[in-house]
Amino acid sequence: MTHVEDELTSQPECWTRAATEAARHAGVLPAPGERVAIVGCGTSYFMAQAVAALREGAGLGETDAFAASEFPYGRTYDRVVALTRSGTTTEVVDLLRQVKGSTRTTALTADPTTPVMAVADDVVVLDFADEQSVVQTRFATTALTLLRAHLGLHSAGVVADARTALATPLPEGLVGCTQFTFLGRGWTVGLANEAGLKMREASLAWTEAYPAMEYRHGPISITTHGTATWMLGEAPEGLAEQVRETGGTWVPGILDPLAELVRVQRLAVAVAAARGLDPDQPRHLTRSVILARP
Repeated sequence: MTHVEDELTSQPECWTRAATEAARHAGVLPAPGERVAIVGCGTSYFMAQAVAALREGAGLGETDAFAASEFPYGRTYDRVVALTRSGTTTEVVDLLRQVKGSTRTTALTADPTTPVMAVADDVVVLDFADEQSVVQTRFATTALTLLRAHLGLHSAGVVADARTALATPLPEGLVGCTQFTFLGRGWTVGLANEAGLKMREASLAWTEAYPAMEYRHGPISITTHGTATWMLGEAPEGLAEQVRETGGTWVPGILDPLAELVRVQRLAVAVAAARGLDPDQPRHLTRSVILARP
């Protein structure tokens, strides 16, 4: 078993623990009414998109998500929340240093021995969800679960769906597809973006991701026999039928969207195996991006 496989299968346990610990960290997480920016890089950025949509959609306060390198320093926020598994990513550490003293910051990380511990005002350490893999799975979804629980939007059914996602076979023929498109709505747009990234990282697959209603505005033109379109969450009316009419494979979201992401993680590993790739050794990638200083 690869590290990725071992880590992704542990997610139900990690999510259960994170949900239990959310109340303990409530004092350093965004309070109702705060204006919040959530930042990250790569997978963490896509989790930030999901959390921002969940929080604002629940009426708990204006919430934006940014790639750390694109943070708008001219805007005013009550709190910046940084998601960083390694705690060493250059763009995240630089951002936290720049806003220190002017904006309250909270970092969610997996490693309590890294620079983020010194530059963030508050830190939540999810060391039980740390990973050996370059490709993120359980840390990202555990951080999202902790924040989802903090917002009052987590339930035991999410964990049950994750167990189903791990135990149920993937749809027949999916591994042999040549192209994959992931669709989301609202908070699941971030999950769709992450699904596409996971497939690219682990299996070098051709993937795309879009808000579901945007799919008809051009992207559907690539859909045909041998392609797959996977919906994370509830699909817009009539879209499944349109995809099937192209000859493409439609994969409905049958579980909680975060559990659907677990199914995609499994698909990424399966496609990698079918192509003779090692998902623990993704091409051109490292566990953390640390930029050299001139």
